[in-house]
Amino acid sequence: MSRQPPANAALLAQMATLADCQRADGYACITARREHGASSVEIPQPQFAILLQGRKQVRTAQQSLELAPGDIFLVSRRCRIDVVNIPDPHSGLYLSAIVPFCAEALSAARTLWNEPLPDAGAALAQLALADHGATLLQWRQALESGNYIEARLALAALALAFCRRGHGSLLIPPEPGLGERIRDLVAAQPERDWQSRDFEQQLGLSGATLRRRLASERLGLRELISDARLAHAMQLLYTTQLPLKTVAARVGYRSLGSFNKRFSTRYGLEPAAIGNS
Repeated sequence: MSRQPPANAALLAQMATLADCQRADGYACITARREHGASSVEIPQPQFAILLQGRKQVRTAQQSLELAPGDIFLVSRRCRIDVVNIPDPHSGLYLSAIVPFCAEALSAARTLWNEPLPDAGAALAQLALADHGATLLQWRQALESGNYIEARLALAALALAFCRRGHGSLLIPPEPGLGERIRDLVAAQPERDWQSRDFEQQLGLSGATLRRRLASERLGLRELISDARLAHAMQLLYTTQLPLKTVAARVGYRSLGSFNKRFSTRYGLEPAAIGNS
């Protein structure tokens, strides 16, 4: 890892205190003590990650990024990524803070933007932490003080700053397909025994229409349910210290063995390999 300039090192140190914030709201810190990667991880909404220790490698069919401490990893719209997290060779630790853009912050940014929309830009971007340090520190201080309105306003300001750098996807409200709507329903209640009739009722569709529209998106209902459950499990493994058996139960798996097998098949990574588990 390259040596950080003093100013950037001080900013990184301040951002690293996010891991100990007693009023953490709307973000998650990820730690790991061994290298691990996962394939085709769904990122359901715009977010950014602050790299604090270690390195991160990210790839899609169109892009490939390698990030280090002092970088911001921006995901400007829903997508899937292959990712590898690599601990720092000196401290033996990987640490990053992941901050989803909440709906309120993006809505405020759209309201404040009074110019023609910028280009959508690439789904992924590598930005410099130092370029946005003042706004991030405002956000961090607002969280520490429990001023969540000010924290959301700081996130809106960040969204505007990112858009000015060509990432206009943040200002374009998504038009979710049927598959994404089903994933979101399952993600809200992953432990539920979802059946086709549940989606028909909640989405106001007949069974035939549901099947026809999913077929047009080349999706299967069982695969969507499984995918949403495993994505929620990934989030729990990264952001909590729950036992594997508890994680499996929370996403609808009665058998830990079945959960381990499905997770490993889906991501190419055993759930026990994730640092927080």
